[in-house]
Amino acid sequence: MERTPEYLAQYKNVWVFAEQRNGKLMPVVIELMGEGKKIASQIGTELCAVLLGSDVKKLADELISYGADKVYLCESELFKNYTTDGYYKTISELINEYKPEVFLIGATHIGRDLAPRISATVDTGLTADCTKLEVDPEDKKLLQTRPAFGGNIMATIVCPKHRPQMSTVRPGVMKKAEKDSSRTGKIITVSPKLSSQDIRTKVLNIVKMVKTNVDIQQAEIIVAGGRGLGKKEGFELIEKLAEKVGGVVGASRAVVDSQWITQDHQVGQTGKTVRPKVYIACGISGAIQHLAGMQDSDCIIAINKDPQANIFKIADYGIVGDLYEVIPQIIKSLDNIDELSKSV
Repeated sequence: MERTPEYLAQYKNVWVFAEQRNGKLMPVVIELMGEGKKIASQIGTELCAVLLGSDVKKLADELISYGADKVYLCESELFKNYTTDGYYKTISELINEYKPEVFLIGATHIGRDLAPRISATVDTGLTADCTKLEVDPEDKKLLQTRPAFGGNIMATIVCPKHRPQMSTVRPGVMKKAEKDSSRTGKIITVSPKLSSQDIRTKVLNIVKMVKTNVDIQQAEIIVAGGRGLGKKEGFELIEKLAEKVGGVVGASRAVVDSQWITQDHQVGQTGKTVRPKVYIACGISGAIQHLAGMQDSDCIIAINKDPQANIFKIADYGIVGDLYEVIPQIIKSLDNIDELSKSV
């Protein structure tokens, strides 16, 4: 089809893929609802959510409370577990029928599998792993920003001639939507045009890995260690400080590559993006790839021997010194505060 102004004018509304697992919305969905509401307001259109699953109608009401004006609800036993075939075929049909202008998907394992299949099917572009979304004030196009060339530059991409404008967004990047249980919206029940023969894979069993650590993307306080620790054993000190302040342990890519700590602690472009209330960077120089994953933290505290370290440029508070001297002093001061509190 020729991409004429008349073609583009058919497409309206901002859609969010409401990824759920076991009847619970993924945290990134709430982030996308907040960002989607802002984009919809700037474009002058409605915010809609697309919800697939089995017995998930209660989540439609939850999505409305997070800002959805409409929820496209598609329930079937075929959607009980995620399959690429089942989800991409159904969502592609919904896009062709209802024609959204913008479609946002979380860059989770499922989202990264699903989004390219949808974009190829509906013949549109896709910008993956976005860290920033804006609306061009002149023509209302979506400006999609993501790291490029190993994180050394930030590229802003537009999709001028195809619709919908599709983006996957890294979890932890956007602020979560505020919940308002008094909101009302419309739930549009859609019957899937799908049979078991359309799904080429079958889920036989789901094995869940037991995690002993708190997900760093949900943590309010993170104490992160970098190459400046000098040795693997340095993380014992990081763990002590994290425990003392009620936080979790993070890490830079360098120490993960050195196998000083597991990859699930990694913060940065190739790790996880976080927005804690407090981020304490210990022995982290501040490479752009690491900053991309934590620079939106509410408060950044940096501890480094090098006064010229890049991390100090974005830190709210900086301590120039040997972390093996500084951190024990911090822990000691916190112990003194605890003792004083007990005596009062």
